[in-house]
Amino acid sequence: MKKLLLIACAIFIFQGCANNGKNQNTNIKESSYLDYSDRDDKLSGGVKMIPIQTSAGEFKVWTKRVGNNPTMKVLLLHGGPGATHEYFEVFDSYFPNAEIEYYYYDQLESAYSDQPNDPSLWSIDRYVDEVEQVRKALGLNSDNFYLYGSSWGGILGMEYALKYQQNLKGLIVSNMMASIPDYIEYANDVLGPQLPTEVLKEIRDLEAKGDYENPRYSELIYTHFYTEHVLRMPLEAWPDPVNRAFANINPGLYVTMQGPSEFGVVGDAKLKNWSIKTSLSKITIPTLTIGGAHDTMDPKHMEWIASEVQNGRYLHCPNGSHLAMYDDSENYFKGLIGFIKSVDQKRSE
Repeated sequence: MKKLLLIACAIFIFQGCANNGKNQNTNIKESSYLDYSDRDDKLSGGVKMIPIQTSAGEFKVWTKRVGNNPTMKVLLLHGGPGATHEYFEVFDSYFPNAEIEYYYYDQLESAYSDQPNDPSLWSIDRYVDEVEQVRKALGLNSDNFYLYGSSWGGILGMEYALKYQQNLKGLIVSNMMASIPDYIEYANDVLGPQLPTEVLKEIRDLEAKGDYENPRYSELIYTHFYTEHVLRMPLEAWPDPVNRAFANINPGLYVTMQGPSEFGVVGDAKLKNWSIKTSLSKITIPTLTIGGAHDTMDPKHMEWIASEVQNGRYLHCPNGSHLAMYDDSENYFKGLIGFIKSVDQKRSE
């Protein structure tokens, strides 16, 4: 009798476990986020070389897609001008878990894209037109297209929104002001005086001589300025993607657009007088601005941008600098992902 009872109990327990396993399996929703089987970039791992038409002919720019999501697709605009997509590789640690589809992209004259070395192509309007051509080639539209711009990419993102916001679902401006003259003033009046007096004097003396190629200038900037306001880590601890992005920057493009000084924009740099402060109210799409307490850009100005656009919000990174996605990553990505998902949720309601 006891033997029969034990057998019956064992059968009951086995069936219960089997049913529980079955119920658990049926409750698991299989994600298609990493399913590339039906995508035309399957064999290239998400990479597409996109032809771009310019006044100087056709060139190709490099893009790489990560993930699948029909309603959340983010195109990443790197800084510089002339930097690379590489410093965005930290996004790999955050966006996939949130199942956000995103695109690395090297702008013309940068890294994996063609580099015709043609200054006639180095203008904001030309780069805005390039972004629009990339958008079309990737099939992005107002149902899914979030444009993210970091530093110079923020300039490009805001200018794109002013011309093509009908194509956007959301805009993210990371660590960029809406006025270069205001940035110059902030660099001279706020950031410069924070340096040790003797360091600032030596930097200013080298700049006055135009001696920007002097190794001492780079040493002073990296040691005393970059580790405080660009990436708040010891230089030897800077992550590999950041080091590669700096190593691969296009110096000709960078200096032509931004100038050689790291304290604002000097000389006849093309961006010297750029400002869209009076046009911000024309941006009606959901917009997130991001600032760091220790940024090269004035965080109060970034907060002000959010109040000027018609549907803006501001994310402050209390531990962050210009690359706040690295030195304040938890606050940065929590706020960024939260913004993207909230816009997506509101649109679906």
